[in-house]
Amino acid sequence: MTSPRTGRSRRGKEALSRERIVGAAIELLDTAGESGLTFRALTERLATGSGAIYWHVANKGELLDAATDAVVAATLTPPVTRDPRDGIRAVALDLFEAIEKHPWLTTQLATQLSRTPWSSVTPRIFEAIGRQVRTLGVPESSWFTTTSALAHYILGAAGQNAANAGATEPGGNRDEFLDSVTDAWEKLDPDEYPFTRAVARQLRGHDDRAQFLAGIDLILAGIATLR
Repeated sequence: MTSPRTGRSRRGKEALSRERIVGAAIELLDTAGESGLTFRALTERLATGSGAIYWHVANKGELLDAATDAVVAATLTPPVTRDPRDGIRAVALDLFEAIEKHPWLTTQLATQLSRTPWSSVTPRIFEAIGRQVRTLGVPESSWFTTTSALAHYILGAAGQNAANAGATEPGGNRDEFLDSVTDAWEKLDPDEYPFTRAVARQLRGHDDRAQFLAGIDLILAGIATLR
């Protein structure tokens, strides 16, 4: 059998699968970020030549898409619950934790949702959330809007959480970081920023997951009015 790209035989290349290449790419993305994902780094990690990798993936863009899809596909397992509200919370928390574990996902998800929504990632996310929305009894005319609102909140809030974690100095302490932000907010001009000063103390030591799920509950409360 020959490759449609090169016309060369597959013999000797079966051991290096696309799945293995994508797995190595995810490891590089987790440790070195998008800039660290190069075909040279991949060849070193996989102990192979670049030609063997190009046999399975055409370029870095295709590899990033495949890595994103692999992580999302592994993350979005069907929730085991009869209550669709709990199902939405489960999907939301799964995505939250995946983005927390793989910060590079934030950029890749935003790129795929805006530039290539026909690729597999966007339908996976919409399907996981939308099935629960439908089970909630939301009118069909509001399925898209409701699912979109949830997806945008989940990905936006999870991405912001990952960015906040990255803002902490390497080896730094999250509580110390939040303390410094709180102190800065409390020193703002009271006439210009009365509300921000008032909530500053709530920022100190807050639980990111609890705050994230509270946002989901606010949206669910709004969804209930549609029924």
